[in-house]
Amino acid sequence: QVQVAESGGGLVQPGGRLTLSCSCSGSFFEVVTVAWYRQVLGRPRELVAEITRRGTINYGGAVKGRFTISRDNAKSTVALQMNSLNPEDTGVYYCRIGGAGPWDYWGQGTQVTVSS
Repeated sequence: QVQVAESGGGLVQPGGRLTLSCSCSGSFFEVVTVAWYRQVLGRPRELVAEITRRGTINYGGAVKGRFTISRDNAKSTVALQMNSLNPEDTGVYYCRIGGAGPWDYWGQGTQVTVSS
């Protein structure tokens, strides 16, 4: 059974930074797109950032210029460096491994709260 686990969430003040990390136990990690999504209460889940197997990166408009996604295929991990956080970034952040092929796995989510 494939395990996907996020870590690194927490409470941070506006203007602060956090780094999220996600690990995957699947051997297919290096051939799939990996991504971070977030969900705010009452709103649909939205794409934060994704990185393809070839390293192509896409960011959601709200985080462009502030967040950085990266992957380490050797360790089967994906990270999300979040800078200049604001209260609108508050939500549950989910890691997604795959999606367009036979593999599509989600983590349980990690809470990020930006508040003074």
